[in-house]
Amino acid sequence: MNLYTFGKALVKTALTPLYRFEVLGTEKFPKEGGILLCSNHIHALDPPVVGMTSPRTVHFMAKEELFKLPVLGRLLPQVNAFPVKRGMSDREALRSALRILKNGDVVGLFPEGTRSTDGVLKKGLSGAGFFALRGNADVMPCAIIGPYKPFRKVKVIYGDPVLMEPYRERKASAEEVTAVIMASIQQLLDENTK
Repeated sequence: MNLYTFGKALVKTALTPLYRFEVLGTEKFPKEGGILLCSNHIHALDPPVVGMTSPRTVHFMAKEELFKLPVLGRLLPQVNAFPVKRGMSDREALRSALRILKNGDVVGLFPEGTRSTDGVLKKGLSGAGFFALRGNADVMPCAIIGPYKPFRKVKVIYGDPVLMEPYRERKASAEEVTAVIMASIQQLLDENTK
């Protein structure tokens, strides 16, 4: 058992008694090929929750500061996370993400770039569209609906994949594709919020 699989089991064991998870749409997740998994971001637990519920191994892009923490910094690369510098162009992170996608694996990111304090989906950063277009990958939208309060329901909903080939063919901009990604996440939120 590798550390990612062990970590996934550990997270599930730790969080399942605390929150009532309802996971929908995992059957829609493509079984192979590069996938950019894009989710809204409402809580620090979002990355492990998405990792725990995704049917495929996710390589998360995580802010560089986390890799400088004593224990977490050594653990993150072992669970397939890779660093990104926020607020600037990070060529190494770009290369890492594109390499993972072109290898047919899953890159997970939160296009808002930071957590939403009020739960309202913010504008996405154009990097999401860039990766989707350049990484030879389709997009898997995901919505997390809280609140993360003990013994309350937390929904994780996977939507229909957003196929990128039509956008590549007409040379759509990264900004346009990011807007499409955010609209697909918003639709999941609207359809699943009472």
